Amino acid sequence: MTASEIEALGGYYGATPKPTDFEAFWQARMAEADAVPLDYTVTQAKEVPSWDSCDFLDLWFTGMAGARIYAKYLRPHSDKPVPLVLQFHGYPGASRSFAEQASFAGMGMALIAMDCPGQAGYSVDAGGFLGTTVSGHIVAGLDGPAEGMYYVRLHQDIRILCRIVRQLQEIDLRRVFVNGGSQGGGLGLACCALNPGLINRAAILYPFLSDFKLVWDLGADEIAYEGIRYYARWFDADEHQQDRWFRQLGYIDSKNFATLVQCPVLFGTGLEDVICPPQTQCAVYNNLHCEKKRYLFPGYGHEEIAEFDDMLLDFFCKEEAVL
Repeated sequence: MTASEIEALGGYYGATPKPTDFEAFWQARMAEADAVPLDYTVTQAKEVPSWDSCDFLDLWFTGMAGARIYAKYLRPHSDKPVPLVLQFHGYPGASRSFAEQASFAGMGMALIAMDCPGQAGYSVDAGGFLGTTVSGHIVAGLDGPAEGMYYVRLHQDIRILCRIVRQLQEIDLRRVFVNGGSQGGGLGLACCALNPGLINRAAILYPFLSDFKLVWDLGADEIAYEGIRYYARWFDADEHQQDRWFRQLGYIDSKNFATLVQCPVLFGTGLEDVICPPQTQCAVYNNLHCEKKRYLFPGYGHEEIAEFDDMLLDFFCKEEAVL
């Protein structure tokens, strides 16, 4: 896409329906997560030793349905509370190595990077999803009630993690940031939306889980979104259930979470992205009513964008968000 084509989509707010009870649904899900007793440990990382200036730690906690959830925790030594970056990884991956995460610690920020259950990291998926689990976490639980979907439970696990963050005395709770690209971008937006009193600002790069219906209409339901095509062909070949499952996917659509985000957002889009189409990202960005700034990167697809990384470092380092 071109910048002018993106500009022409300035009034586009998405094709996926937003459930009428979206806010009430998520208030109930957060209440369920808040009712889970906190059970967590923070210990020396098994993979690497700590440094003189920074502790490398393993954070384990109990999530929804008793799942054991893992996160890397990098904590720079300081005689006062430090800012924290909550970092979410892409699909279907895992948190990056301690060494790759250490740039934030070098700037005096702590970092917690959670592994999504059932993907490539250490977190354990408790399972129990109604319906197929063969193809894609998007459709895990789609045959049952919305509260039983994989990503609903994942957002609840992230809520539990946010509760743990509030207990960490070494963290400056006035400066808790979110960083994520692709799946991490979608999770990051939802984290902001569902934990508005905690997150101070967010850097979001080409968010996944965005405008599912448009993904379908564009024929882009491949690679990351391939679960939609699989589900449609095997379980709804004549499309008589399509309205039902797109409505249900609306509960986990990033563009629907965007309306609830209150903190400043730095947003990046690669114009050649074929994994998460830029049009779907427009739906997310246009639904953000907070302070926001978007950067477009011609020639970049769904890949590392070093210029955006430099922007987010500056964004997080400032005492106040400047966009």
